[in-house]
Amino acid sequence: MNWDQIKRNWKQASDKIKMTWGKLSEDDLTTIAGKRDLLSSLLQQRYGYDKLQAETKVDNFAKGLN
Repeated sequence: MNWDQIKRNWKQASDKIKMTWGKLSEDDLTTIAGKRDLLSSLLQQRYGYDKLQAETKVDNFAKGLN
């Protein structure tokens, strides 16, 4: 699924994001609101990923939603 589709279906995607990355709060998901770069940034903060690792995980997550 591409990121535009994820934005349009944010509620469903956010539920799956919460299951994948449980350290993200409901407030985090509300703040992210479909913004890929913000999700990546929060994953770096919560999980200690470096930038490339976070972006790769976000990309792989999006691909898995197809």
